[in-house]
Amino acid sequence: MFMFERAITGGRRYWTWVFCLLGVIAVGFFSYMHQLNVGLGVTGMGRDVSWGLYIAQFTFFVGVAASAVMVVLPYYLHDYKQFGRITILGEFLAIAAVIMCILFIFVDLGQPARVFNIVLYPTPWSLMFWDMISLGGYLLLNIVISLVMLTAEREEIPAPGWIRPVILLSIPWAVSIHTVTAFLYSGLPGRSFWLTAILAPRFLASAFASGPALLILFCLALRRLAGFDAGEQAIRKLAVIMTYAMTINVFFILVEAFTVLYSRIPADTEHLEYLFLGLDGNYHLVPWMWLSILFALGALTLLLVPAWRTSPVLLLVACVLVFFSLWLDKGLGMIVGGFVPSPLGSVVRYTPTLPEWSIVAGIWALGALLITMFYKIMLSVRREVGEEALAVSH
Repeated sequence: MFMFERAITGGRRYWTWVFCLLGVIAVGFFSYMHQLNVGLGVTGMGRDVSWGLYIAQFTFFVGVAASAVMVVLPYYLHDYKQFGRITILGEFLAIAAVIMCILFIFVDLGQPARVFNIVLYPTPWSLMFWDMISLGGYLLLNIVISLVMLTAEREEIPAPGWIRPVILLSIPWAVSIHTVTAFLYSGLPGRSFWLTAILAPRFLASAFASGPALLILFCLALRRLAGFDAGEQAIRKLAVIMTYAMTINVFFILVEAFTVLYSRIPADTEHLEYLFLGLDGNYHLVPWMWLSILFALGALTLLLVPAWRTSPVLLLVACVLVFFSLWLDKGLGMIVGGFVPSPLGSVVRYTPTLPEWSIVAGIWALGALLITMFYKIMLSVRREVGEEALAVSH
């Protein structure tokens, strides 16, 4: 508990930011109470589009959580020392992202008590059961790893030997959480848009692009706001990882598009037509999907040129473009595009309502609050360790 006390100390700027986040969380909470009282009828979801904005956020942030493996694997498995200062940042990001994922599932349930059915009546042949195991296990692993490693750093002692197998276990577990998420969709034979064996690799590629993009943004923000330097080599290596992952993700999308368009199977082509051209007078997602493509192409243009990728300003722009491109494509595009048109051919417009956006904003704010507190603790610990080392040297 001694480390958590550092999260409740800070200056005026820190507390202004915290209270702003708490205000957004409060609005989201009251919106959820309204939804709980009235029912999911306050959302834009219905019979034809039964998964909407909540599950779209869940899908995206599972990838952000899984991406922590991109710093854990090189540092612990390949002894890449340059990632030493940012590994804990990735693990804290994974904790916050998994908590957000769990909350998005929670608010998507009409009756939250239904979540206990998975525990009370476990069904190992159900992917929802394995999704609960993967998310819960990954959250626990990252909490244990973060606490042990940060405590060892604070006490200036080596980490206990038993933690290394736990860290190694977290690497395949990170891959599993997004693979199981992909199987939730690709295992539905009635949804042709998701019925592809490449969905899991595509999810992982997008995760290994969006996660490092967000982590780079955090590193740049910490450098400017808190004077914390994650290391130029570490940021550049993360940028290279993001470049490869984003390139592979775009390649997977093109492969899917070729397969669908060349085969000319109506059940498959109609989903792409709905997203990118509009179908039966429904064009509301078309601008957003083309914006996602433009963002992806703009990001790749900046990332594939080494001189641009190493520029702090252009790298920041590229990270923002990658993050929002994948948020649009993997969020509403992937989820709503899988429901519309329905297996019976009906085209129903789905528009998230104000309560939905409020609840989503509240969960985003909670995730930002967790990240703020976790990073505040980490910075305080490292600052104290540095001050003690300086005092000893004098």
